[in-house]
Amino acid sequence: MHSNQYTLVYAAVLSILTAVVLAVAAEGLKPMQDENLALDTRSNILKAVRLDYTDRARINETYETAIEERVVNTAGEVLEEKPVQIDLKNQINKEPAERKLPLYIYTGEGGKKYYIIPLRGTGLWGPIWGYVSLADDFNTVYGAYFDHKGETPGLGAEIAEAPFQNQFEGKKIMDDGKFVSVNVWKTTYKSPLGNEHRVDAISGGTITSNGTDAMLKNCIAPYVSYFEKIGNKKQVALK
Repeated sequence: MHSNQYTLVYAAVLSILTAVVLAVAAEGLKPMQDENLALDTRSNILKAVRLDYTDRARINETYETAIEERVVNTAGEVLEEKPVQIDLKNQINKEPAERKLPLYIYTGEGGKKYYIIPLRGTGLWGPIWGYVSLADDFNTVYGAYFDHKGETPGLGAEIAEAPFQNQFEGKKIMDDGKFVSVNVWKTTYKSPLGNEHRVDAISGGTITSNGTDAMLKNCIAPYVSYFEKIGNKKQVALK
């Protein structure tokens, strides 16, 4: 039978060796983790323009050839930073006028462009996020993608499902030149805005639906100045 001192020394040495092995493994796997995270982000951005690829090479090739990265501000100016340098979680907690706004521009068939806005907000049980894409009229939603960390399956978690996300296609964010967003409302709610500005909330997922509604307004509104600026340039170029 070993002494208490032997047992303590043995346990201490074993703990140190385990900690070293785990630290080395974590450090060695970090490049792979970062690569997978970047791939997941690219995949989600492409889903907002209705491109749902699972092949790693196709995701990277499409992103690198068809996506332009940009950062703008609420004055409509293009900044020097890249989206990867922007912590969206920190930015959305700032006043809109102080934010730096990541933007992704997808060039599709015939050179048609779509403008993809990253979203982040709060659901019932934690963060929710996603991307929404606008057509080049800067008004019509082309596609939307949402995900969550811990919403309840069958309730708030349905924001990550196609039936909810598909409702956004063709909806409008502007009404008579004013930003009104796409609103996530209960089917019983009667609004003076037309159906082109609303989608149905999730039955039994009121708090997550409200969080999605707030996220859309909070994250899209700051881009309006930039869209107005390039929209005006586009009209001048067509004259």
